[in-house]
Amino acid sequence: MRYRLTFVAGLALGYVLGTKAGRERYEQLKKSARQVTQNPAVRNTAETAAQQGRQFAGKAYHVVSDKVGDHVHVPDSVAHRVKAIRERSAHNGGASDDWGTSNT
Repeated sequence: MRYRLTFVAGLALGYVLGTKAGRERYEQLKKSARQVTQNPAVRNTAETAAQQGRQFAGKAYHVVSDKVGDHVHVPDSVAHRVKAIRERSAHNGGASDDWGTSNT
């Protein structure tokens, strides 16, 4: 019985000390991540990568749709959504997308 009590007390003490150290380390990591994401160079790189991804996806879409043609039926709900996005993009001049990022 004495060994169980010692084990439970050690477990409780380790848990309390571990959570305190864990929380402090979590706050340090959170602060570092916030500093990285607010760095202008990181933000510009992320914007550039997102824009290039959209361009490559658009090119891939056109290549696939040209090769597939009418062989695949696209549900009407998807076709309407794609049409709406294209129209909005044409009217906005590509100013922003659904995620609030700019295409500049």
